[in-house]
Amino acid sequence: MQEKIIGIDLGTTNSVVAFIKDGVPVLIPVSEGHILPSVVGIAPQGEVLVGKPARNQWVAAPENTIRSIKRKMGTNEKVTMAGKEYTPQEISAFILKELKQAAETTIGETVSRAVITVPAYFNELQRQATMEAGEIAGLKVERIINEPTASALAYGLDKEEELHVLVYDLGGGTFDVSIIELNNGVVDVLATAGNNHLGGDDFDEMFASFIAKEFADEHKIDLQENHHAWARLLRAAEEAKIELSNAPYALISLEYIAYSKDIALHIRREVKRHEFEEIIEEKLKDTLVLIDKALKDAELEANQIDRVLLVGGSTRSPIVWDLVTQHMGQEPHIEIDPDAAVALGAAVQAGIIAGEEIDAILVDVTPMSLGIAAAEISFAGQLIPDKFAPLIRRNTTIPVQQSKVFSTLYPGQDKIHIQVYQGEEETASDNVLLGDFFVEDLKPNREMELTDVTVNFSLDINAILDVTVIERKTGKEVRKQLKASRQRLSSQDIASSQAKIAAVYEQGEEDEIDEDGEIDDLSIEIDPGTKALLERAIKVLSKEDLSADLASKISVTVEKIKDSLSEDESEQTELYCDELIDWLIEAEE
Repeated sequence: MQEKIIGIDLGTTNSVVAFIKDGVPVLIPVSEGHILPSVVGIAPQGEVLVGKPARNQWVAAPENTIRSIKRKMGTNEKVTMAGKEYTPQEISAFILKELKQAAETTIGETVSRAVITVPAYFNELQRQATMEAGEIAGLKVERIINEPTASALAYGLDKEEELHVLVYDLGGGTFDVSIIELNNGVVDVLATAGNNHLGGDDFDEMFASFIAKEFADEHKIDLQENHHAWARLLRAAEEAKIELSNAPYALISLEYIAYSKDIALHIRREVKRHEFEEIIEEKLKDTLVLIDKALKDAELEANQIDRVLLVGGSTRSPIVWDLVTQHMGQEPHIEIDPDAAVALGAAVQAGIIAGEEIDAILVDVTPMSLGIAAAEISFAGQLIPDKFAPLIRRNTTIPVQQSKVFSTLYPGQDKIHIQVYQGEEETASDNVLLGDFFVEDLKPNREMELTDVTVNFSLDINAILDVTVIERKTGKEVRKQLKASRQRLSSQDIASSQAKIAAVYEQGEEDEIDEDGEIDDLSIEIDPGTKALLERAIKVLSKEDLSADLASKISVTVEKIKDSLSEDESEQTELYCDELIDWLIEAEE
């Protein structure tokens, strides 16, 4: 039997996994539903939480929970969770392991290969980090593809005519726009543009900051300075944002959000949709600028686009629909669920690699130019250093290989410094440094002549770059792994991270066995996040100085949660958990 390869949308806010079943891409259930919140946490007992349980815990214990890790991919920055440091790849691996396990449960066999999507504007370091996260999770990453390209791949599977499609992909943490040509199963990317720091998370923060400013103006208290209060407000802002996608009003209600001279302060604020839209409108207008940039690169006008596709959860906001419609002069399409399109497209590409019977071909492009730092001589004969010399221009079809000849700066020079950058700025150092290395022991042709070297860039289908430098006289070749600002992980590093994550899971299982079992009076399985919350409530109820009124409120809410769990009412359980968190935060002040 053919080994299944899964397609994964590893998102900033949510992640989704899919595979090909009977020639059609289908979503794989993950816990409740098909969407896994991209949140990782460690419960008080040491158990690993991924998805909804971790998201529930984040409000109560943000120090033990990590969200939006995708924004740190490709950096050296580490995060602390439950007192231990983790790399972005390791946190992402927790999410990928959860998706892998869900896929194995659904497919009924071991899954070891995957196609993972990334924002079109992810640079080489971010793509490499994503592949490393997959390896840590026990997955061989067969291909990295761009999110908007994946969406078009899912959409274009049954389209026989030739179409020019604009994919507007606004997710939780990133924005991408791609111009794609669909032609009888061939998905050809013509141009792409984007912003890796523009998405639903930014809208949540802007919305929460707006409410926090109102609160500060009235009470002279900055909620952003209180970790728990800010986490609660961010969660409430996100929920109101989602509600405003379908309703003209949303209520933000947060009791005991702060205290002033031992007096409890609350937030109860009805927000109108137009208020929220005014807050985020300028950010959304930035996406229209990027649309125009992509159209220009593709050498097309807006009226030459046959279809506009909306992808990503943030496109559910009505203002996005209105702005894109007005800018493009046509109504967008959402035949495929915006949250599912990327994963379905990744599954299509996975199916193609696995040899499934799918009539589709993917032709992708590099999102940014790649080149080296070089010196340039001006008309006045002055040497200008730190100029960016592109070898591969943005929106070049990949895989691709390009070479260019460079000369030393002075006769007899026996060493050159190769600095590889990615970006569009004329000054090399204003772009992203991918890596650097030295080429030494150069041999000039004659004593007074400059030495020529050929620099070769080879960009593979995952947009991972390989650089080779050849001295033209001797044929000496230097080909090294880029000594980038974020070193690539070695096989030993991958193995170390795998062992580290396995140890966290093992410790959680051991701690679970040693629990007192104070809430084991329920006959059904409780998710770890809810279980941790109930156990925390039991500890708070044992406090001698707890007021009778607050003890009653906590006890009643605990019983509500137990009842809803017994009746398997997941949405009601989540509402009661939020209520319990409010009471516990008040009790623990």
